Amino acid sequence: MNTTRILLLGLALALAACTPSKNGLKKVLEENPDIVFDVIKDNPLMFLETANEAARNAQTKQREKQQEDEQKALEDELKNPKEPKIEDSYATLGPEDAPITIVEYSDFMCGYCAKGYQTIKSLKEKYDGKIRFVYKHMPILSDISRTAAQYFEAIAKIDAEKAYKFHDHIFQNQGELRSKREKFLEEATRKAGANLAKVKKMLDDEDINAKIDADMSEGRGFGFSGTPGFLVNGVSLRGAYPQAKFEEIFDRLGVL
Repeated sequence: MNTTRILLLGLALALAACTPSKNGLKKVLEENPDIVFDVIKDNPLMFLETANEAARNAQTKQREKQQEDEQKALEDELKNPKEPKIEDSYATLGPEDAPITIVEYSDFMCGYCAKGYQTIKSLKEKYDGKIRFVYKHMPILSDISRTAAQYFEAIAKIDAEKAYKFHDHIFQNQGELRSKREKFLEEATRKAGANLAKVKKMLDDEDINAKIDADMSEGRGFGFSGTPGFLVNGVSLRGAYPQAKFEEIFDRLGVL
């Protein structure tokens, strides 16, 4: 009889003699860890199936908890919406009295933000005249992210509509931003119809950089650690959610 069988027999006899305590079982296994390892070696397929099933169950429970947490947060924010600062200096799209205001915290270099751009574009087309959109900055990915934010705000000082033409061109051609960097920002500025020389003189303005810093601080204060993050009438969405998720919030708000 090999060592494993002897140990297993001893363990079985010990368990048969009385009701084992948790500490007693733990002590036996700590003193004889080879029991566990040998059983795994002798039954590798059963072990893998059990481990995989446990992993699947853990993932399912994690998803369920995440959904429960998100639903709870949604209910809480419907009652107590977050209040982003939207001053006159912010470039906005859409009517000021629109029933829906969407504020986005974004990075021009972020691939998920490009997906978010497409979703917002689709929503604005579907709910024409009913959405006010405000673009805010969380340039967290690279130095060119912040430079792009500076260009946007400099153009916005001249003409908000041109700033959003710049915004659209960047997200429609994001690969060029990654490859050409500031050269592409210059091209996008011209494409938007803004005076490049005037814009470049404004890039280091204190108020522009203070505004970007304030956007980042506000976004983090609302719990956005990555991009994109959205506030829909003060209700937060963390990530590039599909259009249906935004419309679910519209329905819950009951304002359309």
